[in-house]
Amino acid sequence: MSRSADLFDRARAVLPGGVNSPVRAFRAVGGTPFFVARAAGARLTDVDGKIYIDYVCSWGPLILGHAHPAVLDAIRAAAEKGWSYGAPCEAELELAEVVRRRMPSVEMVRFVNSGTEATMAAIRLARAATGRSVILKFDGCYHGHADSFLVKAGSGVATLGLPDSPGVPAAFASLTLTAPFNDVAAAEGVFQRHGDELAAVIVEPFVGNAGFIAPEPDFHPALRALCDRHGALLIFDEVMTGFRVAPGGAQQRLGIRPDLTTLGKIVGGGMPVGAYGGRVDLMGLIAPEGPVYQAGTLSGNPVAMAAGLATLRETERPGFYETLERRTARLVAGIGDAASRHGVPVTAGHAGSMWGAYFAAGPVRNFSQARNSDAARFARWHRAALARGVFLAPSAFEAGFVSSAHTDADIDHTIEQLDGALVETLDR
Repeated sequence: MSRSADLFDRARAVLPGGVNSPVRAFRAVGGTPFFVARAAGARLTDVDGKIYIDYVCSWGPLILGHAHPAVLDAIRAAAEKGWSYGAPCEAELELAEVVRRRMPSVEMVRFVNSGTEATMAAIRLARAATGRSVILKFDGCYHGHADSFLVKAGSGVATLGLPDSPGVPAAFASLTLTAPFNDVAAAEGVFQRHGDELAAVIVEPFVGNAGFIAPEPDFHPALRALCDRHGALLIFDEVMTGFRVAPGGAQQRLGIRPDLTTLGKIVGGGMPVGAYGGRVDLMGLIAPEGPVYQAGTLSGNPVAMAAGLATLRETERPGFYETLERRTARLVAGIGDAASRHGVPVTAGHAGSMWGAYFAAGPVRNFSQARNSDAARFARWHRAALARGVFLAPSAFEAGFVSSAHTDADIDHTIEQLDGALVETLDR
């Protein structure tokens, strides 16, 4: 038995499913999850000594790769001064100023400890600001594990085939309306029926938690217009896309200005951080400035703030995003070329350094079409890729990521290994 298998066996006795987040259990792809011993650059090393090129990147935040020297130095320097104050520190102000400069729609920001906290708080604020209770989300989008969001959700909910989550009261679920992503007519229909009840529309601008799905050109402009017409707020959930798909996130790439934005992952450099922000008149409703209460003992944690600052500063180096996009495009093209040679239907795409591939003829414009992809082939491909030292997200319904630590040689090697892994999925 491998050491990872032994650790997983022990873990199942003390952790639900042996993990602390569902997709890590590899239920959708089979096999035993590996346990990480250390990580550096674009590589993970497991407890058995096997090395993997990593395209999960801690599910998105590690845009610089693992243990980047600048981030490591910032974390070390901050921790040496104490790692939790329960009082303000200069780093949280500096990070807020960087976020505002990079995302002008975020006129004021509040740091929290996770993406789920950020989206919960943004919805509470939207309801308070509008005096309405109903929200609209899109099938397959994942906005954290709060009750309001576990209706037709993506990420692990989609991976495990759960339409909703037990434990969510029907009264809560009734306040969450859903529509297919990229379907303007469906969104218009929801507004026609419920426009005077809708507090907000929340959307992943590029879907990453049902696999990677890009928006149609008219989709987000239509959402912006509908919200303006009916007095609802538009919330961009950029926990995944923020500072990943462009220097100013998806809103810069798409040219859309949301009312509120939620952030996480990269904004903390991989440390446990989230944030929400937006128009100053809305953020002025948050306590202690206003009556909408939200708090957190560890919010603005000095070590996490230092990691986020160091990460964002590194991404401002000339050519950073251009190089990442070029390498990601090469990876996606390589997967597509291999699939074409072997006669396997694949639909693949990317935005910046966020990417994904479905075993489907395409197009894949929404979660319903994503679910019709060949998840069984994906599972075989994943296992074969892992055996060849390439770590992909262990789900057909999660995006992948490229970091600045991935070199051109890494991309070439990955394309070769994924080509070989694809051959192993072919019917003989």
